[in-house]
Amino acid sequence: MNLLEYIDQHKDEHLKELGDLLRIPSVSAKSEHQGDIQRAAQWIADKLTAIGMDGVEIIPTKRHPLVYAEWLRAPGKPTVLFYGHYDVQPAEPLELWTSPPFEPTVRKGLLFARGAADDKGQVHIHLAALESLMKVYGRLPVNVKVIVEGEEEVGSENLYKYIRASKAKLRADALVVSDTGMVAPGVPSITYGLRGLSYYQLEITAAKQDLHSGVYGGGVTNPLQVLAELFARLHDKDGRVAVPGFYRDVRAVSGEERQALRALPWSEKDVKRFVGATRLTGEKGYSTLERLWCRPTLELNGMWGGYTGQGAKTVIPAKAYAKFSTRLVPNQDPKKIAELVEKQVRRLLPKTVTCKFETLSTGKPWIAPYQAPIFQMASRALSEGFGRKAVFIREGGSIPFVTEVDDLLGMPCVLIGFGLPDENAHAPDEHLSLEHYFGGIRSVARFYEELAGLESTKAGSRRRR
Repeated sequence: MNLLEYIDQHKDEHLKELGDLLRIPSVSAKSEHQGDIQRAAQWIADKLTAIGMDGVEIIPTKRHPLVYAEWLRAPGKPTVLFYGHYDVQPAEPLELWTSPPFEPTVRKGLLFARGAADDKGQVHIHLAALESLMKVYGRLPVNVKVIVEGEEEVGSENLYKYIRASKAKLRADALVVSDTGMVAPGVPSITYGLRGLSYYQLEITAAKQDLHSGVYGGGVTNPLQVLAELFARLHDKDGRVAVPGFYRDVRAVSGEERQALRALPWSEKDVKRFVGATRLTGEKGYSTLERLWCRPTLELNGMWGGYTGQGAKTVIPAKAYAKFSTRLVPNQDPKKIAELVEKQVRRLLPKTVTCKFETLSTGKPWIAPYQAPIFQMASRALSEGFGRKAVFIREGGSIPFVTEVDDLLGMPCVLIGFGLPDENAHAPDEHLSLEHYFGGIRSVARFYEELAGLESTKAGSRRRR
């Protein structure tokens, strides 16, 4: 039987199986779901065993377990490492879900459930593809290693420790990840660039305690006002980040890439409708897609202090706080940017306050040469699976795992995602298009077949920063 015919004939079976996985509330952030995390890890391990994978392990960590498996019976063929995660975000607020978050429901061609898009649905696409290859051919066309974690939504700390301790075990010719999206409905997409991230917290102190605003107002610095003035000065009138040296190392977008971005089936009107904005804004001189994917940013994520309860309480707060972040692009270094940002923040603050500046996390930007053979293989497979030419895209978010593996293992990475920007990942009514789910299984199965033609240990050029 033809591979794609087999996949199409087993749609109901695959969808039912995905539903079973989605019913497990494997919320990694909440201790009360520890048992569910264990059940989800066991479900993944049992499925890998049923597929015919070897060396299936549930690897305990200090928090949530990893699941590992391998099939290394294709001598002379390349080895592919697939990564995904089985943990999900909390489902609250529950009252905003149209149907219960852990009772998978299909409406108008969309599968609604927590984890449908991020990332259980996309993990299952690969499991179904591997199973289909085994059923049709009795073997896989390439060597495959699989690692599925349970801490992606809470920082992946133990995954990184495992990778550092298991570099030889995880060595492969390519990393494949499905935790990204598609640029538009029905348009298969390969992500070749991600922005990096540095995340900061700021604490401003003006007095040893909150003060009566009638007694001390006008004579003592208000730290909330200081924060407001500070962040107003961190951008100029053209929307550029006003930190000296911030853009020094930014890699320019080539004319060819700008032309490719303009050709994508993407609509500003759709974005405005989805986010509820009347207008889109940003750095002058760049298109919205360039601003979202290819340009760095500085964003105020939260600011608090003083009294915010019911009624009135006339105080000058002693302290004020802010959380903010910078999204970074190649070739910006997160640690260097953090130093520049801290220096500018301290320079702009008045001498009447003290400042505690913390860099809470950093992640590098990533970009890959999509002209390399492995990306063209992915393009052919996706085009066949969806019956429409695949496109190459960048994304504005960050996947720290990709750069961590790139630095430690030095393998090229292909990001093939099947969600959409409006899929409500991390929000109520998360969903995945069934068209994308089934098209994803066909595409991924064909991609593994295509990878058999890849020269082992020379899967493609490493990324350029």
